[in-house]
Amino acid sequence: MKKLFLLIFFFGISATGFCQLKNNSFEEIDSLQQIQKRKTIVFIHTNWCQFCQRMKTATFKNQEIIEKLNSDFYFISFNAEEKRDITFNNQTFKYQPSGNNVGIHELALQLGTQDNQIAYPVLCVLNEKNEIVFQYSNYLSSKDFKVLLEKLQE
Repeated sequence: MKKLFLLIFFFGISATGFCQLKNNSFEEIDSLQQIQKRKTIVFIHTNWCQFCQRMKTATFKNQEIIEKLNSDFYFISFNAEEKRDITFNNQTFKYQPSGNNVGIHELALQLGTQDNQIAYPVLCVLNEKNEIVFQYSNYLSSKDFKVLLEKLQE
């Protein structure tokens, strides 16, 4: 009986105290914008980027950030080396191989390139019309990301 109580208590706390970050796809954004207009934050990353992984495990696990992103923005976590075709803004973007099992997705280049180069991680903010309004290429701590979110809402 004591174990059952502890189990129910633990699941009750974890279900109410910790919410998941809603990760949308590019294909969903147009229909979501028709329901409610919001800015979209695209987190462009790779599996080999240490700073990208740190943002995934620290910044995007912060409960305040999760709640703010879920309630006020659309969020897309996008692997720049994604190999599937993606249709976004009435255009189809493809993976561009550049060697043996190496390459980059055209959409990552479209959204993440600054000064003719891409450096990970990239945060790209799109307005309600899917136009780039902000780009940032560097690690952001939870504290700095909260400041960015506040400025984006002004």
